[in-house]
Amino acid sequence: MPYAITAQPRIKLGRRAKDELKEMRIPAVMYGAGVEPKPISIGRSEFIKLYNTAGQSALIDVTVGSEAPVKVLIKELQMNPITMDPIHVDFHQVRMDQEIEADIPLAFTGESAAVKNEGGTLVKSMDEVTVRCLPGDLPHEIQVDLGALATFEDAITIGSLMAPKGVEFVDEPELTIATVARPLTEEELKALEESQVGDVSAIKTEAEEKKAAEAAEEAAEGAAEGGAKEAA
Repeated sequence: MPYAITAQPRIKLGRRAKDELKEMRIPAVMYGAGVEPKPISIGRSEFIKLYNTAGQSALIDVTVGSEAPVKVLIKELQMNPITMDPIHVDFHQVRMDQEIEADIPLAFTGESAAVKNEGGTLVKSMDEVTVRCLPGDLPHEIQVDLGALATFEDAITIGSLMAPKGVEFVDEPELTIATVARPLTEEELKALEESQVGDVSAIKTEAEEKKAAEAAEEAAEGAAEGGAKEAA
């Protein structure tokens, strides 16, 4: 699926970013090997719609003014920590004849027999992998079939994934992506419950000790005040 967005050059670089944000535009910069960084701005609603579908793992055609579109990846996205609205975007311009490295999200499909039939708990250790390929071969996501986890001894690793044509995994092959943990036995559940009760009791005891210490301190202060009055 092709992704595209239009942009405007930022001519007044001294202009505050919040002024552009008020106009429902997001300040951005586009850069890459062999090209000068180019300050631009993009429509907020247009970018949010694009980002929700393309993410940071899909090529995007960016057209600045009347210039020819260029291929980019969203390299970095800054968000307002309170509203979580985008406030700045870094676009990395790529060359279609040069390999790049990118983090690609994992898409988990299927169902594990160890979870469905044995009551195990699915444990996901990774949610994305790093790949190397030409920009034109960049996958939007990597499929992971959980059906491979038939027993508690099974594990899905980087090495067990099937790389798309023209794509090479950068991460170590032995890195674990997903496993299934055995359900706790009755003895383990009982021990867990007892440990939690013990923790609560310990907290309660500490609170009682603190309360008793405060009461003793107040009593000592009262006695000291009484002694001072008698002496007077």
